[in-house]
Order: sequence, then structure tokens, then C-alpha cells
Amino acid sequence: MTAISVIVPLYNEQESLPELIRRLLEALDDRELTGVAGVGDGFEIIMVDDGSTDGSAALVREMIADRPEIRLVSFRRNFGKTAALSAGFRAASGQVIITIDADLQDDPGEFRALLEKLREGYDMVSGWKQERQDPLSKTLPSKLFNLTTRWFSGIPLHDFNCGLKAYRRELVASLDLRGEMHRYIPVLAQWNGYRVTEIPVRHHPRRFGKSKFGTTRFFTGLFDFLSVMFITRYLRSPMHFFGMAGLGSFMAGICISLWVTADKLMNHRPVSNRPILFLGILLIILGVQLFSTGLLGEMLSSRPSQSASYAIRETANLDEGIARQLEA
Repeated sequence: MTAISVIVPLYNEQESLPELIRRLLEALDDRELTGVAGVGDGFEIIMVDDGSTDGSAALVREMIADRPEIRLVSFRRNFGKTAALSAGFRAASGQVIITIDADLQDDPGEFRALLEKLREGYDMVSGWKQERQDPLSKTLPSKLFNLTTRWFSGIPLHDFNCGLKAYRRELVASLDLRGEMHRYIPVLAQWNGYRVTEIPVRHHPRRFGKSKFGTTRFFTGLFDFLSVMFITRYLRSPMHFFGMAGLGSFMAGICISLWVTADKLMNHRPVSNRPILFLGILLIILGVQLFSTGLLGEMLSSRPSQSASYAIRETANLDEGIARQLEA
């Protein structure tokens, strides 16, 4: 039974890979590390190539010949970090799973601290880049993102999107990731009843290339944030949200309509040219539509969920059964 699976999502990180693999092997070759994990023996490194065009996948294949602990999952095109993590989670055989970015900014030397914290009874330990080595254009939006997520979710983490995290296997199996929801894994984990915490970790300046995330991530992040907030509160009972909103709208429309009717009967005021009458009718229609949406949501929520799909170009050095499952 493999003790530790390290998942590395990568996209055009050819220059970083030799140094990254060296650091990972240096950290994982420490025999005491699997003892800290407290389960099984041995390790594996799963490199998930997210459609790189710079030869990253070919370089990983070369490394596999020297170190059989390295595995490769390669996408046919760029599907994003969430898809890469999902594929890595599915391919992992370890009882403890660690994720780390491929840009050399995260430090594999922090693995021991993550595992020690995990042994305290937590199901997920997230890194906290307390002294982040990034330009202001990245740190300021990140602070705003973390503040907003912390406030709405009630989870007291400072760095939700840190790539350096450690998980128990059962938590990873419960995740259903789509869109760009990798940013909100701590929220989804705690919503599923798992214990989540964080520890400060070292962070290094980027040495090669540039960040792969553009300004569009702010908009996609906002939409995914709204999705996660809805999912964590109303996924299993959408009628609680749409039904209450629909009932409020319907009752407001009925009250307005009754008032206009009473005013017509008692004071003989005309009805046809009063804008408030149209507001009442609109609220009644909106209420019926929201209520219907809640019913549809209840029907859809009773169906088994389907994860987002992604096309695998190749796998290397994976268990044959896992490889078939990924490529299916």
C-alpha cells in the first residue's frame, strides 16, 4: 500500500521540472517521511501535464526511466488546474495525497510539517504563504479573494488557493470538482464534514516562465464562488432557496394586487393605468417561475452527479487498471 501520492499539475514548466523532481525525490526519499504519514510505505509522484506545448511531457517520460516512482498523465489540450487535480486524484493510490505546483515556488521541504499536522486528526492541511514572493498584482487580488471567501464560508483560513496541501484519501474521494473549483477545495471539504486547517509554509520567487493565470480568473473565480456558496448550502435542497424566494415574490405580488383591487372597490380609482398593478403581476409570475425552478432543481439533485470530462492523450507508469479508468 502506497503511503504518499504527490500530485503535480503542470503546464509549460519544462525549465522547472528537473529542479522540481530533484527536490521532490530528495524530500520523499527520506524514509522517516512515510513514517510521519503513518500509513503504508513508499511513494509516487504523479505529474499531470495539462496540455503543455513545450515538451514537458516528453521530459517527464525520460525521467520515468530512472525513477519508477514517477507517473505521467497527459491531457490532449489545456483543460485547467481543476481538471488536472481531478485526474491526479483519480490516479493516486496513496493513503495520503499531497498537491504541489510545478513552478518551484512551493517548497517540498514542507511535506513533513503538513503530514505532522495531518496526524493531529485533521483531514486536510492547507499551506499558508505568509510571506508571499509575488508581485502586488497577484498578492492584492489574492488577499481580497481570501477575505471574501473566509467571510462568506466561515472557514478561518488565510490562503485558500495555496497549491501546497495534504489530504487524507477519503476526503479526496468525496470531491466533485468542476470549472475552477480547485480554489474552493477547503470549502467543499468542510461542507462534507471534514476537518480543515492550515500551517505557514515557505514561498519562493518564480524562477522560470510566468504565471499562467490571467485577468479572466477573477471573473471565473467569482462565478465559481457563487456556485460553491450555492452548492454548499442548497445542493441537496434547492427548493429551500428557490421556494422561499418564489414564495416571497408570489405573496408580495398577491398583496399588491389585493390592495389595488380594494382601492378600486372602495375609492373607485382606475386600475388599468396604475404601474403598481403591473409590478404585482410581475412578482406573481416571478414567484411561480422561482418555485418551478426549485422543483426542477429537486429533481436534478436526485440524479447522480457527473464530473467534468477531459481527454487523456497518454499515461505512463500507472497501474493498468487506473490507466484504463482514466482513459475511459
